[in-house]
Amino acid sequence: MSSQNKGQTLQDPFLNLLRRDRVAVSIFLVNGIKLQGQIESFDQYVILLRSNVVQLVYKHAVSTIVPSKNIEFDFKEASAAGKKKES
Repeated sequence: MSSQNKGQTLQDPFLNLLRRDRVAVSIFLVNGIKLQGQIESFDQYVILLRSNVVQLVYKHAVSTIVPSKNIEFDFKEASAAGKKKES
C-alpha cells in the first residue's frame, strides 16, 4: 500500500462522516488562516467548504480539520475497510 493510499483510508471516511452528518468544522491552513463551514464535498485533492459562500480548498494547503463537536469515528474500522478495498 502506498503512503498516499494509507492516508486516504483514514481521510475519506473521516471527511465523509463530517459531510454526511453536516458537522460544522474549522479548517486551519498551513499559512495560519482559519476557515469555517460545512464540508459539502471532497475528492483526492480538494474540499468544498460551504458557509456564506462556497470555497474550494486544496488539501495540500490544509494543516488541521477540527469538528465543532465530538464525533464517533472508529479509526481501526476505517483502516481495516481500506485494507479490504486494496485486496
